[in-house]
Amino acid sequence: MNGQLHHIEIYVKDIAVSKVFYEWLLPKLNYHLYQEWDEGFSFKLNSTYIVFVQVSVEFKDFGYHRKQIGLNHLAFSVDSREAVDHFTLDLKKKGIPVLYDNKHPYASGNDSYAVYFEDPDRIKLEIVSEI
Repeated sequence: MNGQLHHIEIYVKDIAVSKVFYEWLLPKLNYHLYQEWDEGFSFKLNSTYIVFVQVSVEFKDFGYHRKQIGLNHLAFSVDSREAVDHFTLDLKKKGIPVLYDNKHPYASGNDSYAVYFEDPDRIKLEIVSEI
């Protein structure tokens, strides 16, 4: 399949903290744990996978901000508005703040129904259902 995304690799500040977060989130989106090693892990859905790697010590203090050059956010699709609502409730139960709460669930406009939040490194994530 030409052009299909093969994988994404994300460097994280604390691999253990990220693993706990993504072990909760990604299986809810039908990803399964694919690989594990001392400094990383990956989750896979069909032929696409997401890799998380512990950042090297010399780069750890530089930090990440989605408004700088680079990745802004990852968006995952779900089949229904009810699924977005379910994720929203789960996020709130876990104490994970919903971004743009005052515009939720239409923070990106009226053409999609979504919830936005951040991972432990403040990478913005979106769960979206097209209307």
